[in-house]
Amino acid sequence: MMTYKILVVDDEPDLREILQCNLENAGYEVDTAESAEEALHILSPEHNLILLDVMMGGMSGYRMANKLRNELKLKTPIIFLTAKDTENDLLTGFSAGADDYISKPFSLHEVLARIKAVLRRTKTEPERTELHVGSMTIDFVKKLVKTNGEDIKLSPKEFGILSMLAKQPGRVFSREEILAEVWHGDSYVLDRTIDVHIARVRRKLGEDACHLTNRQGYGYCFEE
Repeated sequence: MMTYKILVVDDEPDLREILQCNLENAGYEVDTAESAEEALHILSPEHNLILLDVMMGGMSGYRMANKLRNELKLKTPIIFLTAKDTENDLLTGFSAGADDYISKPFSLHEVLARIKAVLRRTKTEPERTELHVGSMTIDFVKKLVKTNGEDIKLSPKEFGILSMLAKQPGRVFSREEILAEVWHGDSYVLDRTIDVHIARVRRKLGEDACHLTNRQGYGYCFEE
């Protein structure tokens, strides 16, 4: 069963420990960071929500949220933790991209309730870390693919394509979407290059290539 993963960012060690312990007891996976700078370093697509302190040394929570929303274009839900609770503070927090705001001191019951509400409201789903289909296993974290227990050697681009499609089975991705995600929009890469890479992936997957399909005129799709 997949579990929601939360990143707690606060410069108070005792508070980080209390939040981590209680969130883990509630069934969440938890990573912690003592600064916004550290949080930006360890934040990954696997994190489903960020509990973010506003007032920290160095980069503030507001600045981190602005960076996530405006520079990195990430939509990971953010709940601010702060001793500030004036109307201006609330407006600043929400304009920075917050999904909710909890004033210190707070009860752990309130934190858990707010987390559940935000996850439900934003419809955040835990990202798959592994997929088993047919005789194939894809480990998205270790970037490994096996068929019938044998390792399949894929290039980074080939794994990027397979991973992109397999994480959302049934969805058809256009060549333009694959180009933007895997080649980061490199204008020198042609649509034909994507077709060649997918043909190579299919050849390496052998009998499991049937899961990687071409929807003529639309793009490519992974079928479970």
